[in-house]
Amino acid sequence: MPGVRPSSPPPSGPKHELERGIRDGEAPAMDEERVLWAGHPSHKKDLGFHLVCWLLCFLIVPMVMSLIRFLETRTNQFEVTSERVRVTSGILSRHMEELELYRVKDTGLYEPFLLRVFFKLGHVVLRTSDATHRIFVIPAVPDAHGLREQIRGCVEKLRERKGVRELDFAR
Repeated sequence: MPGVRPSSPPPSGPKHELERGIRDGEAPAMDEERVLWAGHPSHKKDLGFHLVCWLLCFLIVPMVMSLIRFLETRTNQFEVTSERVRVTSGILSRHMEELELYRVKDTGLYEPFLLRVFFKLGHVVLRTSDATHRIFVIPAVPDAHGLREQIRGCVEKLRERKGVRELDFAR
């Protein structure tokens, strides 16, 4: 028949195998990493600092300090996924760090008065067993309660899936 192509074999690869498994009614072979939250801290956390710098605007140094703080906050990018937290920072040179969620021991929430009341922002605090990041803070995020709960749920799932248990030794 003209215009009819012979059927080609189904595409292969992990993505297509996953799609085929879902179509066939099977559970996917592995959990996919999904983004829970991505963005940068709110500039509202620095309002007091910027206000003081602008009040001293007749001096050059406070204006430069305000610009640097603005750029630091703007270039500080967070990506919280179901398996890790990635932080990319730096104005001229970029630096990327990752924290695997299965290393999180405890989660917390810190809501400074002005950020909570006027802007509905909070800081998510992660206490970890990671040697480089014992306390990891995701500053000035909207819906900090929801993000903390999502992280906590993902930590539990990852620990169960990887068979990770937390052992504390008394000193």
